[in-house]
Amino acid sequence: MSAGHVLRLANDKIRQRAIRWILAAPEGMLVEFREPKRTLDQNAKLWPMLEDVARQVEWYGQRLTAEEWKDVFTASLRKAKVVPGLDAGSFVVLGLHTSKLKKAEFSCLIELIYAFGAEHDVVWSEPVIRDERRAA
Repeated sequence: MSAGHVLRLANDKIRQRAIRWILAAPEGMLVEFREPKRTLDQNAKLWPMLEDVARQVEWYGQRLTAEEWKDVFTASLRKAKVVPGLDAGSFVVLGLHTSKLKKAEFSCLIELIYAFGAEHDVVWSEPVIRDERRAA
C-alpha cells in the first residue's frame, strides 16, 4: 500500500481491505474519512433547474442568470457571510462553491430549489418519469 489510495466503503470486503491497510500503515500516515462529493446525476440536474428558475422568476425587478441563481441558492443553503466589497456600495458573498458540496448537501440544495420553485410557480423542464405499472 502506498500513499494516495482511496476506497469507497461499499461492502464488507472493501471495509476489510481498509482495515488491513490501516493496520499495515507506517507511523505518521494520514487516514481521512469523508463523505463523497456530489454525483454527476446531481450536477446534471442542477443546471436545468437553475435555467428554469432564471427563465421564469423575476427577482426584485431583475432577471438573474442561472449562474447568479446558483449563487443565491448556495448562499441560502450555506448561510453565507456577506462582507463589503472593495468598491463603495459593493458586497461580496463568501464561501460559495458548489463543487465542495457533499452528496447530502447537494441534495439539500436541489430540494431548496424545488421548494423555491413551488413558491414561485416554476414549471420544471425536466422530464416526468411515468410509472409504467400505473399506465397498465
